[in-house]
Amino acid sequence: MHRLRAAKEKGWHSIKAEFFDGTAEAAFVEAVRANIRHGLPLSLEDRRSAAERIVASRQDMSDRAIAECTGLSTKTVGGIRRRLNGGSSRQEVRLGRDGRRRPLSAAEGRRRAAEALTARPHAPLRQIAKAAGVSVGTAHDVRERIRRGEDPVVPRDRGKPRQHGGHQEPGVVAGEPAVTAAELERKARNMRARLQSLRRDPSLRFSESGRELLRWLFLQYQAKAKYPHVVENIPPHLAETVAELAIQCSDMWRSLARELEDRAGRAD
Repeated sequence: MHRLRAAKEKGWHSIKAEFFDGTAEAAFVEAVRANIRHGLPLSLEDRRSAAERIVASRQDMSDRAIAECTGLSTKTVGGIRRRLNGGSSRQEVRLGRDGRRRPLSAAEGRRRAAEALTARPHAPLRQIAKAAGVSVGTAHDVRERIRRGEDPVVPRDRGKPRQHGGHQEPGVVAGEPAVTAAELERKARNMRARLQSLRRDPSLRFSESGRELLRWLFLQYQAKAKYPHVVENIPPHLAETVAELAIQCSDMWRSLARELEDRAGRAD
């Protein structure tokens, strides 16, 4: 509106504009996001005020999504939400940065995925994830737990709300027990040592299939080290596709591990 006012005062008859189709609340969110990225920077007070308005009008937006468009930290937005809501969350579902709605309760999302899988056991995981409001990875984990006859809700999620906007250490998988930074570093050192040992083994170094296996393993190690940066920069519209490909890769490695374990067992 400031650009329009300035154009009128300069006597212009036309101005470049981007049309937005949505509610006034959604338009305000887009306006704040645009002003954060260019033009005169908004003050901290302006950004806090914008976050308060968004939290009040868009209770379904996650703390992380609001933090991204206002330039505040997720922790700050969470504090604003708790203050405005009297220390509680009113919504059972939040809208994330990728535009997808997810339940605040991780257990509830897993139960919905289990119900969807029971009703449509042959449906693609992407459809199950969308219907349950969970990630494709969670839908895959629920399917595997059902196949094993286990409760689709992991013990750590039973009766525990989902932590939106919190930091997750690289290598921590949803539904698995949390791993400390020291433990992650210990595992990384162990992985490096094992890879170096394999690299020196003549049975792998001097065969084409062995060298191919070493390349696979070292690529996986490098990917693990760069994981946080790569994941953070995956465009939202590609998230589900990349998630499915990652699941397929993990299935391949899991099959390889089972086959090698069976071979080792037969050798014993």
